Amino acid sequence: MENPYNDEYFIRKALEEAQIAFEKGEVPVGAVIVIDDKIIARAHNLTETLNDVTAHAEMQAFTSASDYLGGKYLKNCTLYITLEPCQMCAGASFWTQISKIVFGAFDPHRGFQHLGTSLHPKTKVIGGVLEKECGELISKFFIQKRNLN
Repeated sequence: MENPYNDEYFIRKALEEAQIAFEKGEVPVGAVIVIDDKIIARAHNLTETLNDVTAHAEMQAFTSASDYLGGKYLKNCTLYITLEPCQMCAGASFWTQISKIVFGAFDPHRGFQHLGTSLHPKTKVIGGVLEKECGELISKFFIQKRNLN
């Protein structure tokens, strides 16, 4: 029997977090961190809520996962995130030594790949998982923002 806990499954869990962010008026980016098919951290953007430009979903998830594991390294963990990480979050992922990053929508302007930010040499990356769904939520958010202004 096929394992139901695949990349799409966990990106959908990250999308649930992104929806929470959307409902709070935050840029709708969500994240989960997984080890052995178990979610150990869930997070979404909190930059507006906390008035903190560093309160990205990934940063919140790294802190939560580190607390759960009792250490700063996230080896054997996978970050599932709805949007390609920015260079700040990619840099933080380098220091966590996370094993894998799976993201939904590409960010051609602020994404770590476009900006040439390096990840840890052992970190594997998969992009474009449920890209359409992830991108649509972000687009919907910014369309609403523009229409309100």
